[in-house]
Amino acid sequence: MAGPVARASLLIRNGGFEGMRYEISADETVIGRNPTTDITLLDDGISREHALILYDRDSERFSVEDLQSTNGTKVNGKRVRSQELAHGDELEIGSTLFQFLVESVAQG
Repeated sequence: MAGPVARASLLIRNGGFEGMRYEISADETVIGRNPTTDITLLDDGISREHALILYDRDSERFSVEDLQSTNGTKVNGKRVRSQELAHGDELEIGSTLFQFLVESVAQG
């Protein structure tokens, strides 16, 4: 099955990996400390499987879901369990601050 129609990425905004970009190319992208996650962060303050970025094909929208992590997931500074993401949102997982970026992909 093909990836999302909209192209999204997470851009790290702080720390030693600032400027690193992760493309969101699947319907489900797992973020965590475990080396088997899609986006692996070297941060003792996050869970092995901490959060999930979901892509809904019907609405063409992205959301983040906290996977019952100990320290939580924040969107724009507010702790969330599940939250739709918009272009420019800040996503905080442990000590890592991401900016969520999305661009439409032309259909043709």
